[in-house]
Amino acid sequence: MKLPFTQESSSTAVDSISNRYSERWEGLDGIEESSTFIQFMGSNDLIFVVLGVSLIIWFVLIFYMIKIDRNLSKLEKKLELEKEEANEA
Repeated sequence: MKLPFTQESSSTAVDSISNRYSERWEGLDGIEESSTFIQFMGSNDLIFVVLGVSLIIWFVLIFYMIKIDRNLSKLEKKLELEKEEANEA
């Protein structure tokens, strides 16, 4: 009796995985006619493109947080000065 969800053999599983995750992407056919950005993405491993994009996002977030911190520091100093002026008056 054969179970419905069993694999037939391990070699067919390896073949299907290697076909699915081969080095050449199916979407890269005709890359020579496409834009320079797509050529760049196709020429390099796409993991480096993903890494680059994620690093850009992290740097932007860090820059934004530093900018917000500076603005908050300025507002805190301004509020302290206003409190001191109100206490003096």
